[in-house]
Amino acid sequence: MKHILFLSLICIFLTSCGSSKKIMVQTKVIHDTVYVTDINPKYHVITEAKLPNYVISKEYFPSQAYDDRIKFLVLHYTVSDYPTSIKILTKKNVSAHYLIPDTPNDTIQLLVSEDKRSYHAGYSAWNGRENLNDTSIGIEIVNKGYVKVGDSLIFQPYYDFQIKKIAALAQNIISRYDIDPTYVVGHSDIAPLRKQDPGPLFPWKTLYTQYNIGAWYNDADKELFLEKFIYDTYPYNSALEFQKGLQKYGYKIDNTGEWDKNTKDIVRAFQWHFRPEKADGIVDAETWAILQALNKKYRSK
Repeated sequence: MKHILFLSLICIFLTSCGSSKKIMVQTKVIHDTVYVTDINPKYHVITEAKLPNYVISKEYFPSQAYDDRIKFLVLHYTVSDYPTSIKILTKKNVSAHYLIPDTPNDTIQLLVSEDKRSYHAGYSAWNGRENLNDTSIGIEIVNKGYVKVGDSLIFQPYYDFQIKKIAALAQNIISRYDIDPTYVVGHSDIAPLRKQDPGPLFPWKTLYTQYNIGAWYNDADKELFLEKFIYDTYPYNSALEFQKGLQKYGYKIDNTGEWDKNTKDIVRAFQWHFRPEKADGIVDAETWAILQALNKKYRSK
């Protein structure tokens, strides 16, 4: 009888333990020596009212009608060295959630909590949304940007260890917030008339092909559109059609029907991202075909 009672108590204990909610912290290594800590379940921090005379019940928490504030991941370069970058991003009126140093170690600096708004994007727009500070996480990368030689901009390349850190961090953020591939953007994508970062040497294609980060076109689709171009050059020659295509993909652009300065600047931003070997703001057949391939892949629904 005692033995049966003992077993019954054990069963009750196990049932009680199994029904309790646990928050598990999982530390995992992602790509070499970069450590990223994640917390399950999804609600990392619950913000709620604290009332002296009432109980805030979580009996029906969470409702299924919600989504994350974070929709975008924005990449930047700092245009300064590491000490200056830290000073600017922590003591001035600009900031970012994370800073990727230019030193070969396993450190990534957290500067602003992800649940807070950092001031990294300024006036910005993408796919009909504006002022993206409200809905984005910003990653700054220590990089001196470019020097101007005549009419040319000579950009500084990124270190391989920086790319590995970016990849590890971006994969973690994208996974947790379910960020759309086309919403992983550069500052120059969301503010093309005033920003150049992260520049044409930022390895967008590498991040896509090796880490499945961001958006990229299918080569087969690009070739198909190039073949179409041979027989019909009107879409390629039409400023209005290209402006509509850029707008469809996400860029904020006025459909003026002219190859004006603003259009050229936005075309250049597009080329920095998807055709960096030709970043002159002038549309050629391949630039046109790449845009069509992107819209076919991501904007055809």
